[in-house]
Formats: sequence, structure tokens, C-alpha cells
Amino acid sequence: MKKIVILGAGTGGTISANSLRKKLDKREWQITVIDKNQMHYYQPGFLFLPFRFPGYKELPDVSRPIKSLLCKGVDFVSTEIIEIDVKKKRVETKSGNFDYDWLVSSLGCRIIPDDIEGMKDGYEKNVFDFYTPDSAIKLQRALERFEKGNVVLNVAEMPIKCPVAPIEFVFLADYYFYKRGIRNKVEIELVTPLPGAFTKPIATSVFSEIAKQKGIKITPNYNLGEVHHEKKIIKSYDGKEIDYDLLVAIPPFEGAAVIEDSGLGNGAGYIPTDKHTLKALKHEDIYSIGDGTDVPTSKAGSVAHFESEVMAENLLSEINGGAPTAKFDGHSNCFIESGFNKALLIDFNYKVEPLPGKFPLPVIGPFSLLKETRINHQGKLAFRWAYWNQILPCKLPGEPILTNECSPRGKKVSMLTDSSLFEI
Repeated sequence: MKKIVILGAGTGGTISANSLRKKLDKREWQITVIDKNQMHYYQPGFLFLPFRFPGYKELPDVSRPIKSLLCKGVDFVSTEIIEIDVKKKRVETKSGNFDYDWLVSSLGCRIIPDDIEGMKDGYEKNVFDFYTPDSAIKLQRALERFEKGNVVLNVAEMPIKCPVAPIEFVFLADYYFYKRGIRNKVEIELVTPLPGAFTKPIATSVFSEIAKQKGIKITPNYNLGEVHHEKKIIKSYDGKEIDYDLLVAIPPFEGAAVIEDSGLGNGAGYIPTDKHTLKALKHEDIYSIGDGTDVPTSKAGSVAHFESEVMAENLLSEINGGAPTAKFDGHSNCFIESGFNKALLIDFNYKVEPLPGKFPLPVIGPFSLLKETRINHQGKLAFRWAYWNQILPCKLPGEPILTNECSPRGKKVSMLTDSSLFEI
């Protein structure tokens, strides 16, 4: 029997396993998913838990057992991966070795707060993050205790998981303190190494205007050097200091340590990956998807979702003696809560930045791109149900809402100097 081993049971790994299981003969192909965790987390919920966003109060609201999300016929092993031996085509774990004919890496990335001097020393005192289940709950409690002062969200360096998370956090913080009746006692500041609120100029302009209306300060081009939690200041490499009372930190990120330790990484734990086929550049029998790749698009759940579809198409083609001809175009989309029961939506790819317009259909929508609407907010609320019940089990209808290619339909393509950018 031939074997496919999938590392990581997050969004990309789960979708990949379920998709491949439905398309490969169980008598010929064994599919094994390996993850050190036993629970799968809906990671957008980590941003909502700190604010007790509707439906997001405790960890059970954003988690389910991994095994319950995998199709019948997919083997799941909860264990720690020790090494990936590419010569022997074997994954070594604390629970034994797993040989493979094809390997799919979807191990994601992780925060490294120790990389910033003093950051970890301030954890659970006046420094918090929201990138793990426990830290999201601890930040929730810290916000509940907070009565007045300066809340600073700082992005240490790029890339980060979910590039819209910083602006979404400060928008939600504005709404949270407004509902508590203390917004006039709280200053909110986004401090970022980027030249603006986001990585793309048109979206940056829209987000910046909303922030201005909400009285949120944005400090760009700030390269964090150290954190002094006793003095309640952060300090840049060029000596610029910013005071805070509560620091919401987005630490540096790296890929999984086992990727680097096994010689698969690029120096930061990310696998060098063909940005279109999603094959590992130096390994014929390995595909790489999700946050653990070095492809030049967002590290986000939607990307892992779209990548898994392209990867599965290419892997099946190779299994059947063909070539990996399917191409991923860098497609990413995301609802962005802006508070007061409104949200925005962005949809873009490697070449085309987020544009205004309607999604998924021209004129009709029903969602608006780069515009605050209540329907977008409803879409955000509904997405969690779709994630558990349609996306992960691979039960989406396909067209027209969630395709792995970014479409020009409904977008104001006239804002581009070259509309052929949608082609790859």
C-alpha cells in the first residue's frame, strides 16, 4: 500500500487529508495525519476571544477534536515530530516512524517572543498576545481589568500570521471600550514596521481613514528593538520610545523548528516552495502549504484553504502519471471586523492588491469590498459555521463564492494600470 503523510492538522492539513481521502482508493492509499495537538482551533477566534465577541467567550467556542474533523479512512496520530528524513522518506516521531511515498507539510508557523529583548519578561504582567489559545484568554482577562490608559498594539516584524489582525484588533478595541463606556479614557495606538496600516496601498488608505475617524493613532515605520515592561515602554532600534499601559504584542514569527532541524527550511523554518505548484523546491516528493511556506502571500487560513485545493489537484495528477500543472495565484480573502456590527472584506492575490467593488458577483454582491457594511459583518459571523461544516470537510459547492483563483468579477479593475495582472 502506498502512503501519504500529512504533517499538521490545521486548516491546510485537514482540508488536504479530507480532499485526498475522497479521491484516492482506500485499498491502495493510506493517508496519515500527524499533529502534536489533539484539538483543532478556529484561529480567527483567537482575535475575538479577548473582546468576548458574540459567540466567542471561552476556548470551547473555537475548538473541536481533530479526529472528529477527519474523514473516515484518514489515520490520525497525535504525537511530536522529531525529524523528517527526506533520504529515507520517513517521518520520525515520539510514537514511531512513518514512511511515505508523498509528504505534505502543513506545520504552520509560531511566535518567537524571545527574539525581542525584554518582551517575554513582560508576559502576563503588562504584555500579552493573542496567537495561542491560552494567551487569548489571558488577554481577555487583562482587558476586563483595564480601566484607563494607553493600549498599544505593536507588530515586531513581518511576516506575521494574518496581516489584517493588527488593524482588526484596534478596531475591535475601539468598539470594546466604547461598549464599556470608557473609550474616552483609553488611547489606542497601532505601531507597525510597515509604512501604513496594511501591506497594500489602497487597503492601507481605507483602513487609515477608518482609524482616523475612530481616534486610533497609527505609528508606521517602527522597528521594535526592546520592551521594558517595568518602565512600560517599547523602544525601536533607532531609540524612539513609546509609552504603554497595556502592550498587545505581535512577536516575530518562524516556521516549525523541525523543518529547520531536518534541513528543509530557509533559515527561518519556512520551506522554499514553488509559489504556483506548491511543491517543495528541492524535493520531488514533498508539497508545502499554509503558513509554513515562503510563498509571497498572506499567512492566513483562506490561503491554506486555497493552497490545499491546488496542491491536491497537482498531487493527484502526479500520482496518475501527469505533471503538476495547476497553479496557485496567491489568492487570499478575509472579512475584517471594524466594530459597531460592521466589517470590511478584502480579496486579492500575488499581483493584484485589494480593490473596491462587490463580491462574489458584480453589482449584486452581496458583500462589499473595502467598505464597512452590516452584511459583511453577518458574513463574518456565518463564516465559523461554514468553516466547521463546509470548508474543513470539503463540502463547499465551489462556484461562485470560494474558488482558489482570485477573480476580477465585481472589482474596480479600472484602478489597476494593467488588468492582465489577474493572469498568472
